[in-house]
Amino acid sequence: MSMRYIVGYTADERGHDAVCLAVALARRQDATLDLVLVTPEHSLYAGTYPPDKGFDTLLTDQMQEWLDQGLALVPEDVTARGVVVRAESNAEGLIRAAEDTEASLIVIGASSRGLANRFNIGNVARSLLHASPVPVALAPRAYRRTEPVTRLTCAVGRRAGADDVVAVAVSSARRRGLPLRLVSLVALDAGQPDPDGAEDEANRRLAEAASSLAAGGRVSVETARGGSVEEAIEALSWDEGEVLLVGSSRLAQHMRIFLGSTANKILRTLTIPMVVVPRTYATPGTSSGPGALPTEADA
Repeated sequence: MSMRYIVGYTADERGHDAVCLAVALARRQDATLDLVLVTPEHSLYAGTYPPDKGFDTLLTDQMQEWLDQGLALVPEDVTARGVVVRAESNAEGLIRAAEDTEASLIVIGASSRGLANRFNIGNVARSLLHASPVPVALAPRAYRRTEPVTRLTCAVGRRAGADDVVAVAVSSARRRGLPLRLVSLVALDAGQPDPDGAEDEANRRLAEAASSLAAGGRVSVETARGGSVEEAIEALSWDEGEVLLVGSSRLAQHMRIFLGSTANKILRTLTIPMVVVPRTYATPGTSSGPGALPTEADA
């Protein structure tokens, strides 16, 4: 099945970050990229230009120039095209593009206001992380790696939906032949009366999932510990070519993403890309089940 990824492209550093991450993901799966520029459906300035060079023509020329710049960032071994979408907002345009093309992933860059190699969720990312029906991949600021992804890490808590995320991670790693790391964040859940017992239960579930791989010892289980989520994430070692997989909050509606408090805290410290999966998402054409990340989209 040919995969297609939507890249939220903008003619700035954030757009460059998104293209680089999309290339790294596509190279692992031989996926096709759509670099999407969103333009407003209506403009207050359309009447200010002479008829022989209307606003639409000027806008089209400028958008094409920007798309050409973005496409020049894509190496020859990755297939890509530029697309202009008219929509009321960037998030709406990207979601519509994903739905129209049956894309399995939306890739965007972090807000340019973030610190180097850190995430700062801007308005577009925030809207996508509350409304996208497909997984969203977030590139940290100044992300320039384009080599294929080398390892998948799945962060798992004790709350509802954790088993689904683990199942998706196991399936994804097996299909790609990637090393898989299952990280338990249960000890960091706030307000738990018995954190040690909860950690034991989470580790038991993770061990069962790990044993289901049984493929050359390419799966490991770790518990992230620290006085805060941020400290625990900083204590973990990360490969340069790694991608973190997390599920959306239990507050998310069916087939939608809602970024929970733990995921938000992870983003404050994380230096590698993160893919957030909608609740009860199942890859089209597979039997991966609720919560599934497209097996072609996580590595």
